[in-house]
Amino acid sequence: MNATYTKYELLRLIRNKRAFIFSLIFPLALYLVIAGPNKGTIPNLAVKIDFRTFYMVSMAGYGAMIAALSAGARIAVERSTGWNRQLRLTPLPVAGYFRTKVTTSYAMALVSIALLFAAGLMYGVRISPFSRWIEMTGLMIVGILPFVAMGVLVGHLLTSDSMGPAIGGGSAFFGFLGGVWYPLPDHGALHIIGECIPSFWLTRASYVGIGAPSWELKGWLVIGAWSVAMAALAGWAYRRDTKRV
Repeated sequence: MNATYTKYELLRLIRNKRAFIFSLIFPLALYLVIAGPNKGTIPNLAVKIDFRTFYMVSMAGYGAMIAALSAGARIAVERSTGWNRQLRLTPLPVAGYFRTKVTTSYAMALVSIALLFAAGLMYGVRISPFSRWIEMTGLMIVGILPFVAMGVLVGHLLTSDSMGPAIGGGSAFFGFLGGVWYPLPDHGALHIIGECIPSFWLTRASYVGIGAPSWELKGWLVIGAWSVAMAALAGWAYRRDTKRV
């Protein structure tokens, strides 16, 4: 039952044009349009980095975050059509339901990352040694976990009509405080706030590709705390949703 449900969820995901456009095409198009004409270097960085390389790693993390959050839109639509209620009448266990939602979210995120990497390579981006690609991707996979849980949470709280503004506004908020479009200052209130949210460390994970150090202990603690908190709230929202008449 679990494997069959996951299979059909992945098929439904591929056929969902809205999800693909918003979660995959938007970050990719943003990179192609902005990075294309910009060949200079980024100032105020410890090392000299080409803009296309910097923007590729930044948008890879941002695109993965949007893809993870977009799971909420699919859940909200399923709730509005009564599909979730039908699922609860089947032998599908709750754990299997959540496992499938996490799987589909990660599938979208990985495709988004791959598309951004491909676009960067097309523009001549080169990262050496190859181990940086692996470390960067691995950390980003860990870094989007809070957003996967967050997507499930908001999907069980909001309506399908309100999910678009919520995902758009939420991703812009986390993107700004995470330093997606431009590095945050090394000190001050904005830096302190940024260190307390997962998008900051997701961006730091992407910077590993351009020579930045891996997460320190604080990064792992922030990602872990947010993941646990969002997962607990997602479970609460699911149980709350099952009590609806």
